[in-house]
Amino acid sequence: MKQIEVVAAIIRKGDRIFATQRGYGEWKDWWEFPGGKMETGETPEEALKREIREELSTEIQVDELLSTVEYDYNEQAFHLTLHCYLCSLLTEAMHLNEHEAARWLSRDELNSVQWLPADLEVIEMLRRLM
Repeated sequence: MKQIEVVAAIIRKGDRIFATQRGYGEWKDWWEFPGGKMETGETPEEALKREIREELSTEIQVDELLSTVEYDYNEQAFHLTLHCYLCSLLTEAMHLNEHEAARWLSRDELNSVQWLPADLEVIEMLRRLM
């Protein structure tokens, strides 16, 4: 089974979490945390800052590791290692360069979108933290 290692930014502002909707591929229209694949030689924090610049044209501060999720996407034949970091915005302006839509979600709104399967464990953690 193919192994994929990615990082995700759980961007917080007040009592809300930033979520993005995929605009492409097999999981189009599903919701996720912004981020992406690590490149050779990058630390997770470096990869996350690069991915957020590419996807949202903004800068973040990586605050702390929340969780690492291991998830098998059996039908797609890959294993995902997802490193999720709590993050803060360093600049307010954001632009969606890759995603179809984005929303700031409160604790009560977390179930209002269809999350990618690997993100569901993280949603449960956030529900307890918020």
